[in-house]
Amino acid sequence: MLPDAGAIRAQVQALGAAGAADIPALTAALKRIHGDARALVRAAFEAGGSAETAVAALSSITDGLIQGLLDLASTHVYPTPNPTKGEGLAVLAVGGYGRSELCPHSDIDLLFLVPYKRTPAGEQLTEYLLYRLWDLGLKVGQATRSVSECIKLAQQDLTVSTALLEARLLWGDAAAAADLQEGYRKEIVQGHEAAFIEAKLAERDERHQRVGDSRYLLEPNVKEGKGGLRDLHTLGWIARFVYGGTDQAKLVQSGLITRRDLSTFRRSRAFLLAVRCHLHWLTGRAEDRLTLDVQPEIAARMGFRTRTRSMGVERFMKRYYLAAREVGNLTRIVCAALEEQHRRRPRFALPRFGLARKRVDGFLIQGNRLALDDPKLFQAEPIKLLQLFQTADARGLDIHPATLAAVGQALPRIDAELRNDPEANRLFLEILTSRKDPAGTLTRMNEAGVLGRFVPDFGRIVGQMQHNLYHIYTTDEHTIRAIGFLRQIEDGQLAADFPLATELFPKLLSRRALFVALFLHDIGKGRGGSHAEVGAVIARKLCPRFGLLPEETETVVWLVRHHLLMSDTAFRRDLEDLKTIQDFVEVVQSPERLKLLLVLTVCDIRAVGPNVWNGWKGQLLRELHGEAEAALQSGDPRGRRASRANAAKAELAQALLAEPDGWWTQERIDRHLARHDPRYWLGFATEDLVRHARLIQHTESQSLPIGIDFRVDKFRARSELLLYAPDHPGLFMKVAGAIALGGASIVDAHIFTTTDGTALDMLGFQDAGKQAAVDDPERFQRIRDNLIRALSGEIWLEKALAGRRSLPARADVFRVEPRVLLDNNASRTHTVIEVNGRDRPGLLFDLAKALKELGLVISSAHISTYGERVVDVFYVKDVFGMKVTVRSKVMKVQKQLTEALSLT
Repeated sequence: MLPDAGAIRAQVQALGAAGAADIPALTAALKRIHGDARALVRAAFEAGGSAETAVAALSSITDGLIQGLLDLASTHVYPTPNPTKGEGLAVLAVGGYGRSELCPHSDIDLLFLVPYKRTPAGEQLTEYLLYRLWDLGLKVGQATRSVSECIKLAQQDLTVSTALLEARLLWGDAAAAADLQEGYRKEIVQGHEAAFIEAKLAERDERHQRVGDSRYLLEPNVKEGKGGLRDLHTLGWIARFVYGGTDQAKLVQSGLITRRDLSTFRRSRAFLLAVRCHLHWLTGRAEDRLTLDVQPEIAARMGFRTRTRSMGVERFMKRYYLAAREVGNLTRIVCAALEEQHRRRPRFALPRFGLARKRVDGFLIQGNRLALDDPKLFQAEPIKLLQLFQTADARGLDIHPATLAAVGQALPRIDAELRNDPEANRLFLEILTSRKDPAGTLTRMNEAGVLGRFVPDFGRIVGQMQHNLYHIYTTDEHTIRAIGFLRQIEDGQLAADFPLATELFPKLLSRRALFVALFLHDIGKGRGGSHAEVGAVIARKLCPRFGLLPEETETVVWLVRHHLLMSDTAFRRDLEDLKTIQDFVEVVQSPERLKLLLVLTVCDIRAVGPNVWNGWKGQLLRELHGEAEAALQSGDPRGRRASRANAAKAELAQALLAEPDGWWTQERIDRHLARHDPRYWLGFATEDLVRHARLIQHTESQSLPIGIDFRVDKFRARSELLLYAPDHPGLFMKVAGAIALGGASIVDAHIFTTTDGTALDMLGFQDAGKQAAVDDPERFQRIRDNLIRALSGEIWLEKALAGRRSLPARADVFRVEPRVLLDNNASRTHTVIEVNGRDRPGLLFDLAKALKELGLVISSAHISTYGERVVDVFYVKDVFGMKVTVRSKVMKVQKQLTEALSLT
């Protein structure tokens, strides 16, 4: 049996006068009493007890502790035999503690209520109590006020008004506490109900914006986030303020929600409270953010086990997101009921312009919102569930909360018959491909539960998260955001960020197929195997149901199956290698597919998270599109390569002849053009080639051992190191080490060796923490110094990087299985090595070192980071210029690179 307030109070009282006077002994005794009681609560909770019982017990223990201490103080330490009315004192619990909901490390909020002025006796008791609580390490929020002061502050401050709403007498003058409650009811509540509702809902919206206005954040805030405990508290505050009473059943009695809704309220509250209690006890502090590193442990503690196709932590987070959605639905229901009962001003109201009571598609237009005339409409005509959202989108209208509540009650009417109804599917396709706001409408359908019911395959990805640092949103949220970006691209709103996608969109012949493909591109996730292949099978089933033509279905199936092809090719393959373009074109086959795939890829990447897309990725995609388009138009896999190389040489020669210092004579230009690999001329614009030539001129004319130059490319979110130096084994390794020591990460590398054995290397890099361009001259100088010292042998890079291999603690939770693949078919001239593993500082140096020790020469490197996972691709040859084909050598390469991945 858990300890209660009476038992704790009696234990503290039993310490008597002697205990009260000996502060060190008293503190030790209180720590024992308090600690033992809390330990019993924790043990009961972790053994399967409810969170409601736990927080109520913690509150009761605190009640007894405070009451016992005040008994001791008033009886033995500061006795007042015959106190006057002016010396009275009441101690009240307020806030969460006031409603007897005290999580393990929550603040203890107290109000010391005095008659009209502070007295020495009251201050002595207050000070004694606070010091004892602080000695126990408790975090106490406290205020000393009179009744009139409380009322005055409550009139001015919503936070104070809300805290007093839940005030509960703990000890002392009951008459003063009653006076406060009576004054609060008369001065604060009566006649101000509508204003309080408006203020609390506005406060909620501001809070959502502050902590993240989405229920589906990767690391949600259990208390303050959208769909969190604070939203439930808000509903309780409104019900208590307007209708009085403290029981949740008051919500039903007042007509705000049904008994079924009350069951949902209690279920959501129990789950969220349990999560918060686990969070507090696991972290040992008042932590309310459900961070990635604690999610697996809490999932295990709450009984979510890993199954064949889903991790326990992913199942736990899906349950969390569904609970948050239930809270959102409850909020809408209560808002609708309040508006009906109190004629509350509609939120976000627009001018009516004569629309009042107008009917359209079987609905009423009230102001700017669609409402029901017949509350049984959805039960009688379930197709109206789709019509509602289509009409709202087409006419730019909001939906009345009462109507959305009716939608929730009618969800069982979305059955197989409705799903196969051609008219229902026509309406859905109009919503999905709308030229208005398809993402907003799909979000509302998803929040209301309609989308997952109408497309059950989509319902399986609702609330589905991937436990990694790359995917910021759940799969359903990511999908809908991608559709939103697609519409913005179509309208030309993102031309600065996505110029090529914006240019291509008006030329598309398969607009409808593109929207459907984007809706379905991740629908196969969470089912095992390749989600693209699984998704293609689902797409083939769904497209005819949606009403797509056979040729549209084939396009959608192809796009879903290959939706990762363009990003994988652009980011992991050498675009200057003819075989890369040839293999890509063989799969794409048509210019229309190429355009569709480019636009879909852009939307998919941008919707992963706010910091995932950057100009560098855009540039790679544009380069791949350009090469593939030329190959498709000419019918020659070499596309525009030969003409581009010749044009690049001619333009460079002309530019160098025009250099003002006259250093570049025709003879020097001819020699310069003959020094470089044919691949060199395909990867750079003329201004880049001129910059390279100037570095070569500066280095050779000044007889410098090496040439180094830096450039910042803000648009592509990267900086570039240009190196001109005598080539030797291990050069790339040293460059990678020098950049890592400078706190940066290489994102791509182009490595060329001239015919006379000089290396000309271009390495793109970003700030390791921010994934943005480095633009600090001091950082550039540090990287330059590190590189010069490394090339001269003054620093031992392996030792210098040894202490930097660890990742931040929150990333330790992730396990990425190391994998090394060798492919001799992806390039005609090189072996392509793909390395998958967990990212960390200095990883590229360790991989380059292993390749050097294996006697392999790197021609190009392509680095892609996905949160905690990295995919590095190297184009290599052996020292004789041959591919790695001997089986024993292949196995040795795999072994040593796997060992490099595992270094810690």
